[in-house]
Amino acid sequence: MTELTAGVLGLSALFVLLALRVPVGLTLLAVGAGGIAALNGLNASTATMASTAYTLSSNYTLVIIPLFVLMGNVASLTGMSRQLFDAVQGWIGHWRGGLASASILGCAGFAAVSGSSIATSITMGRVALPEMKRAGYDDAMATGSVAAGGTLGILIPPSAGFVVYSILTEQSIGQLFIAGILPGILLAALFVVTVQVMSALNPSWAPKTDKAPWNDRIRLASGALPLLIVICLSIGGIYLGVFTPVEASGVGALLTILIAAIQGKLRLPVLGEALLETVRTTAMLFFIIIGASVFGPFLALTHLPDAIYAILQSFSLGPYGTLALILIIYIILGTFLETFAMLVITLPVFIPIVSNLGFDLVWFGVIVVMVVEMGLITPPVGLNVFVVKAIAQDVPMKTIFAGVLPFWCAMAVAIVIVSAFPSIALFLPETMVK
Repeated sequence: MTELTAGVLGLSALFVLLALRVPVGLTLLAVGAGGIAALNGLNASTATMASTAYTLSSNYTLVIIPLFVLMGNVASLTGMSRQLFDAVQGWIGHWRGGLASASILGCAGFAAVSGSSIATSITMGRVALPEMKRAGYDDAMATGSVAAGGTLGILIPPSAGFVVYSILTEQSIGQLFIAGILPGILLAALFVVTVQVMSALNPSWAPKTDKAPWNDRIRLASGALPLLIVICLSIGGIYLGVFTPVEASGVGALLTILIAAIQGKLRLPVLGEALLETVRTTAMLFFIIIGASVFGPFLALTHLPDAIYAILQSFSLGPYGTLALILIIYIILGTFLETFAMLVITLPVFIPIVSNLGFDLVWFGVIVVMVVEMGLITPPVGLNVFVVKAIAQDVPMKTIFAGVLPFWCAMAVAIVIVSAFPSIALFLPETMVK
């Protein structure tokens, strides 16, 4: 069996196992270890697994994962996410479509502490969907805005997607985090514009609500201020060179816990639940990263990335034509693969190609995360859609998918803009204090 044949068989086995719902980390580990054993022997395979697991588990940089996850869990369980939504609702809730816009901006704010799209969708869905239902919002508008807003969780820093990308491509976590800020703001703005357009075309979908008095607006804004300060300190500290990303995660987690304790919301059962959920999420992400780090060397041994690059070169599409083809492949994969599975399977194949084409890998990381986001609301998988469905159980799946379609188109526009103007992603990283 040739090395290339082994690579094709390995990829085929990978997709079959994922289709059978075998956990992503276990699938990557099994295929990677089995492939290395077939090509280089069992000793090489076991040595790769042992060294990879130890190296990654003892990697100081990866402390960022549990600390930012803990920060998001504490903010969610102590009601800080509710304060974010209430503050935005107080200022723009009286607009037509204001509650849907508030849910999107609330998702953007919570994304800056959670790093997870699923967590963002769950947290804001529980807060925003009942409010929109009481106000008489159309089900498609309400559920679509929450599902789409939740996707901001892996673009606006801190982002688990950027952490995985950083590990697999050896790019700076700090630069990737900062690179996601302006594209995240752009995407959130396009989502709000989409809500306004939908509300103008179908006024009955988004009835107006009463304008909050000024004293209520100020009170609600002051309630969200402590968490906003934590966000600015942690992310701003990275940009200004005051903190490393790991130090920023520690500062953010500590300040969030202190604020919750001072406000009297951090009871022992709440802290225990936050810690337990942090352990579960961290273990899942570490398993995926370890599996990917075994699968990557197997693909390198097969020379499959070189073969794919030669095929793409034969099409004579040029750099941007090849990039467009890669993004189309991601969109197709998003119809049946979840976020991290797409990243860990494709990056070992596409990164050498993108690097040979001369593209900046930090900018490409932003583009990839944005495209992967689309998979979260793309049928039939669309994990965010299923999360919203679990909250709004009386809303049919087809209604939710219909509601996310305009936002999916807005995401496509955002990807085109960032692809055409790389400085949107690269300006802040290039000016940050090293």
